[in-house]
Amino acid sequence: MGTLNMDRLLQACVTQGASDIHISVGRPPVLRIDGSLRSLETKVIEPDDAMALMKSIAPDRCQQELQEEGGTDFGFAFGEAARFRVSVFKQKGNVSIVLRQIPYKILTFEEIGLPKICAALCRRPRGLFLVTGPTGSGKTTTLATMISYINENFDRHIVTVEDPIEYYHPHKKSIINQREVGVDVPSFAEALRRVLRMDPDVVLVGELRDLETISNAIRAAETGHLVFSTVHTTSAAGTVNRIIDVFPTEQQEQIRTQLSGNLIAVLSQELCPLATGRGRCAAYEFMVVTPAIANLIRENKTYRIDSSIQTGKKLGMQLLDEHLWSLYDAGKITLESMLEKGRQPGALQQKAVNKISGAKGKMKKKADEAAKELEDLGPILKT
Repeated sequence: MGTLNMDRLLQACVTQGASDIHISVGRPPVLRIDGSLRSLETKVIEPDDAMALMKSIAPDRCQQELQEEGGTDFGFAFGEAARFRVSVFKQKGNVSIVLRQIPYKILTFEEIGLPKICAALCRRPRGLFLVTGPTGSGKTTTLATMISYINENFDRHIVTVEDPIEYYHPHKKSIINQREVGVDVPSFAEALRRVLRMDPDVVLVGELRDLETISNAIRAAETGHLVFSTVHTTSAAGTVNRIIDVFPTEQQEQIRTQLSGNLIAVLSQELCPLATGRGRCAAYEFMVVTPAIANLIRENKTYRIDSSIQTGKKLGMQLLDEHLWSLYDAGKITLESMLEKGRQPGALQQKAVNKISGAKGKMKKKADEAAKELEDLGPILKT
């Protein structure tokens, strides 16, 4: 079968529109296409192949980190075709590699189906905007779209802190400086401690993963900066609770007050495979922090946030299940997909059953009407 060549694997990933490549000893390389795993028809990877493939792309500092820590992350460019975010790790004494493809083309708000109000929120001079969802739900892509929109339309100084840098942004109307954790700065917390001395207008923090990073991000929003970040939560109310729960009990009331005054929006997303079998679309839950929602956060009544989202439709607000239903109703996603991604699958299933029963009922009514019409015509037809 010949030796495995990393360039050919990367090319296959780009050509077939895969999101990830998995390289693991004991089986051929695997591509993730539209959320499903598909093996390539090449030789089975042996320990030496995995090591050679890793060495062909990993910088020396990352190879050293792999030896010392058992894992390393980095990003690199594959010519003009794409960038890749790479995770190399050891398992059973062998090297495994996962490469995530990051396209060069940054999509527009319309192309990824973001609510129109997102553009208006990107014009805000200050506040905290969180994009949330599980791994692989497209958070990085959504943030890249927002940063690109600001970069093209406003004169701002944008500073990003990422681990590793994924989308590269050129300077346009804004100045943009991208700092990579482990290369340009040791940690998110350290980067955020220093960022306020850099005269930024907009700050992007790759992930809010610990107490110090979260409090620094809230402080940056409080002191007059627009801050974007991600959290691994699946709902707007859940995001607020997660952030507050990170803090010790005696600080939680103060954090509630700070969050209610500085959080401007939470966008939670899920990627669903299209019913056609090719491609994926995003389903969103979107919360804009109105005075009423700010009040619920401050008074620790986050359980009432969902009903506030339902009444905020004119601001573009929606619950995840509402958006999933509209995608299913329009025939874009399958029933199975809707139930898998939904927060209340039981209620969604019941809604689908009612819809199907209703459709059958309408068909029966039409059939009955047609039969009646024929019956009425009976005497006329006989004459």
